Amino acid sequence: MIATLIVAWIIFIILWKLLKATVSSALTIAAILILLNISFGITPQDILHYIMQFTQTISQFQNGK
Repeated sequence: MIATLIVAWIIFIILWKLLKATVSSALTIAAILILLNISFGITPQDILHYIMQFTQTISQFQNGK
């Protein structure tokens, strides 16, 4: 019973840290997107478009085209 509680506590702590890091990262990304939109008029769709272009360029570079 004690071993089960210890394992459950360890799993809870790990999940709590993971959740905290995920929420922190999501809030940071949201803040950056909002600042880009307010400051420069750059929308999330614009950023996604640039990312897609960048990955295609990298893919073509790796394939030697």
